[in-house]
Amino acid sequence: MLTRIISGLIGAICVAIFVQLGGIVFTIGILLLALGAFNEYSKMFHSKGVPVARYWGILLTILLVLTSLCPQGPMLMMMLIVTIVMFKVIFAYGKFTVEAAVTTLAGIFYIGIPFYHILALRMLGSHVVLGEPHWFGTFTMGTVLIWMALIGTWASDSFAYFVGSAFGKHRLCPNISPKKSVEGFIGGIVGTIICVEIVGYFAGFNPWVMALMGAGIAIIGTLGDLVESSIKRYTGIKDSGNLIPGHGGILDRFDSLLFTGPFVYYVALYLLAK
Repeated sequence: MLTRIISGLIGAICVAIFVQLGGIVFTIGILLLALGAFNEYSKMFHSKGVPVARYWGILLTILLVLTSLCPQGPMLMMMLIVTIVMFKVIFAYGKFTVEAAVTTLAGIFYIGIPFYHILALRMLGSHVVLGEPHWFGTFTMGTVLIWMALIGTWASDSFAYFVGSAFGKHRLCPNISPKKSVEGFIGGIVGTIICVEIVGYFAGFNPWVMALMGAGIAIIGTLGDLVESSIKRYTGIKDSGNLIPGHGGILDRFDSLLFTGPFVYYVALYLLAK
């Protein structure tokens, strides 16, 4: 438990530094997370006997994430990714199967598209919306939105765990995640709405939009957690990796954020910008 707490604190400090500094530092951090996440993904499927194209997958995932710096790039890059992977099926016929190609593509999009949106979310607005510039950096629109996604995701996990531990009786998805309960899921939604509303209040955001964002983060974050749990059950892996002592791998820690990050981006883009 002590190891888990210490590594969690160190991780939180590192995340805070990357988020607040923004720019090239945040971009490098996101690329490193994407690299590590795809590496874990490929190892999981290799253990199942599916030879995911690890190095090509890492390269294409990173390129997909970087297209967030170029507004016209994502669709073109996705078409290029599909073409490259399918060409590998042709030229490595017998060694690289269609199953491996489809699994590789799924991993690139599963990891690359969310991190693309998280990087774009940090750059969504450069004007200061909370407080004044100080030693900890400025809280621009993009900074606050990233914190909104992080705090909302953490709140969802925490409230769902504590409420589920205290009152959970009805299993949510027993075949995938036996410990998750309907009561914990509801508690996570309520707790996340409260936390997001508090952050939104200080940032001057519309409270109705914050309520929608909070509920959506909790629901979609749970989906993200269950998706990774499904992958781990399919591949027979307990944790996606051991990079973070007491917490597992990158995918174990960021599985929910892979879904909540894009959700926050589009809510902010279409509702907060109006």
